[in-house]
Amino acid sequence: MNNSAPLMVVGAGISGVTAALEAAEAGREVILVERDPSIGGRVLRSHNYFPKLCPPSCGMELNTRRVERNPRVRVLTGTTVAAATRDGEGWNVTLKTAPAYVNDRCTVCNECAKACPATVPDPFNLGLAEVPAIRLPHLDAWPQRYTLDRDACGSGCTACVDACEFGAIDLDAKETEETVAVSAVVVATGWRPYPLEKLDDLGGGVLPDVISNVMMERLVAPAGPTGGEIKRPSDGAVPKRVAFVQCAGSRDVNHLPYCSAICCLASMKQAMYVKERLPETAVTIYYIDRRTPGRNEEMLNRVDELDGVELVKGKVGKVERGAGGALKLRVEDVESGRLLEAETDLVVLATGMVSNLDTGDTPFAVHTDDDGFGLDDNAAKLFVAGVARRPEDVAASVRDATGAAAKACVAATGRTQ
Repeated sequence: MNNSAPLMVVGAGISGVTAALEAAEAGREVILVERDPSIGGRVLRSHNYFPKLCPPSCGMELNTRRVERNPRVRVLTGTTVAAATRDGEGWNVTLKTAPAYVNDRCTVCNECAKACPATVPDPFNLGLAEVPAIRLPHLDAWPQRYTLDRDACGSGCTACVDACEFGAIDLDAKETEETVAVSAVVVATGWRPYPLEKLDDLGGGVLPDVISNVMMERLVAPAGPTGGEIKRPSDGAVPKRVAFVQCAGSRDVNHLPYCSAICCLASMKQAMYVKERLPETAVTIYYIDRRTPGRNEEMLNRVDELDGVELVKGKVGKVERGAGGALKLRVEDVESGRLLEAETDLVVLATGMVSNLDTGDTPFAVHTDDDGFGLDDNAAKLFVAGVARRPEDVAASVRDATGAAAKACVAATGRTQ
């Protein structure tokens, strides 16, 4: 294996994009592989992120411009790793790219979407809205190219083809496959939220007005399913009371035994969302411990001082349907030593982060810790970055990805670390 062979980064969320750019700007050729039709990952689903509470689209736009301008980065979207084998000092990796039903002639004119008669649940908005089967994945998508859910098309339908005057749609496109030799690999496959459906005691997957913290991010986003308005999914009503339930399925032997590190801060950020949009709405945060390390303690103090926000040290054990459409919470109030009942209109569960390494979608033999998060393998020139490696926020993921890129660059040269 020639140590001048490119590096491969698998996953193009904030960690993968960072790792690819840092390696490329250090002089390495990089192949960046992303299974979705556009890069950016889960970060772009957030309304605002830490530490500046600014839209993530700003930071990702800077990164996509860097990608566009760097000839050392080859980006393959709609692509998965089908096989990977060690070959001497590096890897042989087989990549499969989904059919390109919409090609580079696309001008994002939206005429195809207007003509499309089929709709599908919007994956970007977590299924909270319906979108045309052919569409731009989301407003900040890069590449700026439409994608088509071919399985949603009716038999013989060519409405999108007929509407496209640029010849950008090929309904007969086929999957392609290639095998590449790479000198080292960074796995940045990211995370997914712990499933609501596994938290049925808390109303998850049972009561429509029990949502997850990632769903709340989409509700408050201007490009979200409600245009940024906080509404109850069941009836579209504005909630007068909102309850945040911390450690929903986390630090629990029956679910996730670990703390995901960012959930307390995420709920505090979302409590601020609620008070900014709905000043009269009462907010209660039920917590086991308040974990806001370092300078993030300032966020805790800001939220604790907000009028209409109450922080209650107590474990929510049950969420049920109450009277008149309300939700009833059964709470163990730790400080008073009593079991309490409380009512609210909307419950937001702070669900934990689960590494995507346990899905089996990546054929690399990544070693993991007891919680399923990845470990570096220097001998195999296989490195892990971002939340695939440990639960962390965006800033920490960027730092972690920079380190992974440095380690991969060193390993690719054949030098020991």
